[in-house]
Amino acid sequence: MGDKYPILRPNQIISALSKKGFVFKSQKGSHAKYTNGKNTTIIPMHDTVARGTLRSILIQTGMELEEFIKLL
Repeated sequence: MGDKYPILRPNQIISALSKKGFVFKSQKGSHAKYTNGKNTTIIPMHDTVARGTLRSILIQTGMELEEFIKLL
C-alpha cells in the first residue's frame, strides 16, 4: 500500500467527502455512515483513520486518491 495514503482525522475525510455531495445518514457506535445517493461508506470516528481504511473508503466512494487529495 505504501505511504501514498495519508493518515487523517475523520473530520478531514468527512469534509472532503461532503464537497462531493456525501451527507450523513446514520451512526452506530463509533462508525458513521455517509452517502451521496449512489455510493455509501462508513467512516470510523476514531482519533485517526488508518491508511488501509482510507483506501477502503475511497474504493467504496468510487474516488481516486488524487481527486480526494485535491478536496482536502
